[in-house]
Formats: sequence, C-alpha cells, structure tokens
Amino acid sequence: MVENIVVPEIGEGVESGKVVAVQVKPGDAVKVDDTIVELETDKAVVEIPSTVSGRVTDVLVKEGDDVKIGAVIAKVETEGGSADTPPEAAASPEADPAQTEAKGADTAKAESADGRQVSEETEAADQSAGTHQEAQKEVRREDKPEPEPAATEPRSAVPVPASPSIRRMARELGVEIAQVDGSGPGGRITETDIKAFVKAERQAPAGAGPVTPSGAPALPDFSRWGEIEAVELETVRRLTAESTATSWHAVPHVTQFDKADITVLETFIQKNAPQVATAGGKLTVTAILTKVCAEALKRYPRFNASLDMQGGRLITKKYIHIGIAVDTPRGLFLPVIANADTKSISQLSADIVDLAQRARNKKIKPSELEGGTFSISNQGGIGGVGFTPIVLWPQVAILGVSRAAIEPVAVDGQFVPRKILPLSLSYDHRVIDGADAARFLRWVCECLEQPMTLHLD
Repeated sequence: MVENIVVPEIGEGVESGKVVAVQVKPGDAVKVDDTIVELETDKAVVEIPSTVSGRVTDVLVKEGDDVKIGAVIAKVETEGGSADTPPEAAASPEADPAQTEAKGADTAKAESADGRQVSEETEAADQSAGTHQEAQKEVRREDKPEPEPAATEPRSAVPVPASPSIRRMARELGVEIAQVDGSGPGGRITETDIKAFVKAERQAPAGAGPVTPSGAPALPDFSRWGEIEAVELETVRRLTAESTATSWHAVPHVTQFDKADITVLETFIQKNAPQVATAGGKLTVTAILTKVCAEALKRYPRFNASLDMQGGRLITKKYIHIGIAVDTPRGLFLPVIANADTKSISQLSADIVDLAQRARNKKIKPSELEGGTFSISNQGGIGGVGFTPIVLWPQVAILGVSRAAIEPVAVDGQFVPRKILPLSLSYDHRVIDGADAARFLRWVCECLEQPMTLHLD
C-alpha cells in the first residue's frame, strides 16, 4: 500500500513554505517521525516527518520549491498501511488531499443545486412517457422559470474554505471573505489572498493607495546605466516585506518619544547579573523592559488590544504575550514570550536568551512566533539615537529602544553625568490618543528610574 506524505498544518496563518532540504530519496527506508523535508515558513524552519513506516517510492519536491499546506511531498510504500490511517484513506491511498478538498467544494455546489438535478431527471422521465407529458412539462416551464445555473449563484451560498485564523484576519481588515478568490488547495483562502484583496480594494482610481511588494510600480531597466545583479528574495525577507507593508497601510502610525534615566538601573543590572546568569539568563535592559511593559499593559489595557473595524469593536486581550525582536543572519524574527506578566525578571531573562538562540539556529517553532499582543525592538546594541518602529498589525503598539548614552542632567542646580535611554512608542492612532501614549511611555520611564513605582498601585 502506498501512503501520501503531506505538509501538515504547521501554525496559525502559515499557508505555505519553501523546501530548504530534502532528507530522503526513492528507495530509502523510513520510520514514523523520520524527517522527509525541512520546510522554511515565514520565520521558522520546520521538519516535516513521515507519518508511516515503509520504503520511499517517490519524492515529489526538491530544494527551492514552494509548497502549500496539504501538498503531497512524498510517497511511502507500507506493508499494511498505518494504524492511524482512517478506513476511507486506506481505501484510496493515492488520493491527493488537495484533490479531495476540491471535490468537497464541488460536492457542496452539487448539493446546492439538488433541486435542479431532480428536475432534470424528472424531465428525462417525462420525455420517455410521451408527448402529452412533454406538453405538460412545457406548461410548467412557462409558469415557473427555471433556476439560474450554478455558476451564477452567489458565492455566499457555497461554504468558504478558510481556516479560523484567516477568517479572523478578514474580519479585522473588514473583508467579506466570500468575495476573496482562494489560491490554496481546493480554492482554500490564504493570508496572501486576503492581503492581495485588501490592496486591490484600497487602490484609488488614479492609482494611489497602498503599495505592497506585489503591487509596486514597475522598475526601470537599471542595466542601461551599468552592471547589475538580481538576487531572489529569501523567504524571511519576502514575508517580512509583505507583513510590514500590510501593517504600514492598515495602521495610522504616530510615535511618542521620551527618555529614561537608567543610571540607578545600570547599577542594579551589574549587581544582579551573576545571579541571573546561574539560572541560564542574561540580565539586560530588554529583560527588565519586558517586565515593566507587561505591568504597563495591565494598567493601560487599550495597548493590549486589537481593532475590529468590521465589527466596530475593540478586542482587549486578557493575556499578555510580548514579542521580542531578534536580529538573525536570515532577517528579523519576533519570538513571543507568553504570559510575560506572570514571570519574574530572571525567568524573562532566561526565556529571551533561549528564544533568541533558537531563532538564530533555525530551531524556533512556528507556535513561538504567534499570539503577540505587544512588541519590543531594542537596537541599542547596534547604535542610534532614535527610530520609529512599525506597529505589527493586528497589535496596536510597539516600543523601540535605542542606545543609552551619558548626558549632562541638571540636578539641584548643577549638571551631573547620567545614563539616558531613548525610547520611542509607535501606536495605532485609531485606538490610542496622544495623551494616552504619553502617559504609558512616561510610566515606563518612571519604572526604569524608580523601580518601586511598579508596586505603588
């Protein structure tokens, strides 16, 4: 019996990936959970395992191929089929999941036209019964018009193939999902389809409007002026471009700037760094900021929300998951620390070290890149005096951190050297007013300057 090995559901919003390594070839023996291919999704490399034991008869992908969820990547011959295989699947091992889904959609259309099928069968019986019945049938046709063909039925009458995360994305962008054409298996609607639909809808008649990587104006022929080199975008860079373009055009950005005096905090870090290191962490400003921001989100819940334009409502999350930007050779990653408000600074320090290392080593899991409610991007280790980070839709705020520097500060009528940390808070102005942003960021600064501020309320 030959079993299909398909790309399984990997994570929320993940619809496809690029094959970066093929670990088997025809004739190889494999066991359950042996890796067939390594797949690079939007920001993680995932090992796709075999679901059965047997001998590989065919490998249907190669390095560099883009494959979608549900696509068949290999075929494995087994002796009696997998114990986990449903009877229906065992009866037709060659069935492609994409074809099955497409047949499901066709079946739904056929069922919606059930009345027409019965009518056509009745007409055939009338023809065989004689001219009198045929005449009666013609009278009925004149009295009652026939229904329109299935192709002209509204799309809403046919079930829309889309995952819950894609439906939620459509709702938050104000998109009627039934109007979107799906490019996935069996017409399944993907994140890319939603983004393309939004781009097309928002373009003004004169051509003005959101510009995404796929909708940018055509470039001139640069080779006219000299030698060039064109390199295909890596998966992470391409998807980062799409994500930031969507965020930039979906969110009206404003950035609030402030500075925190972290002179005392630096002493705290130097004193307690050895203790945190024994627990596997590294005590840094980022770890402390994560704890401070988690507390700030409790006090200012609008910063821990998402805007549902279609439903006309603000969705406030009761959980606090903070994304930490990590610079890697493959591009920017944003692993998420779940329930950051329940963890100590030592725990947060260890989590940040672990997630950053695995992001750089391609070991981060897709689930660890999802669900963030607020983000922190620290560029202080590189330099700079300030920047305006892009809010990562559907979040409504992100904190940017620049390099701290010694500056003269007036204290009791005299200038003294103090270590000053520049902070920049970008936010969605549809949800957050400028005064709210100023209060939020000032509270963060005061907590860095006077840590006991955390425990005042």
